[in-house]
Amino acid sequence: MLSCLTLAVTQDGAEVVTAEGLAADGGLHPVQSAFIDCDALQCGYCTPGQVVSAVGALEEFAEGWPSAVTEGLGAASRLDRAEVAERMSGNLCRCGAYVNIVAAIRQAAGTEVAG
Repeated sequence: MLSCLTLAVTQDGAEVVTAEGLAADGGLHPVQSAFIDCDALQCGYCTPGQVVSAVGALEEFAEGWPSAVTEGLGAASRLDRAEVAERMSGNLCRCGAYVNIVAAIRQAAGTEVAG
């Protein structure tokens, strides 16, 4: 759900996870760590939304939810660059850090090594 398009009052009683809320036990979430490792941010304006969306996209992928570019029928099978780009297509980055954002998401999923 896009927080910028949602009235706060409509979420009364709902659980809301923020980028800050992803960190647990004093450590960063794997997606947050991957964003740092892959230098997937520049100005930082979009970073919280990118990180939270990436976590959601990876959860959907892990649960087998297909996207518009998922090959074949049924569960998603490969988290390639096209799959990540499609799943993150609603997020805009003013600085154009998309290459590093995709790399960070794939690293967090265990499909790409930083570097």
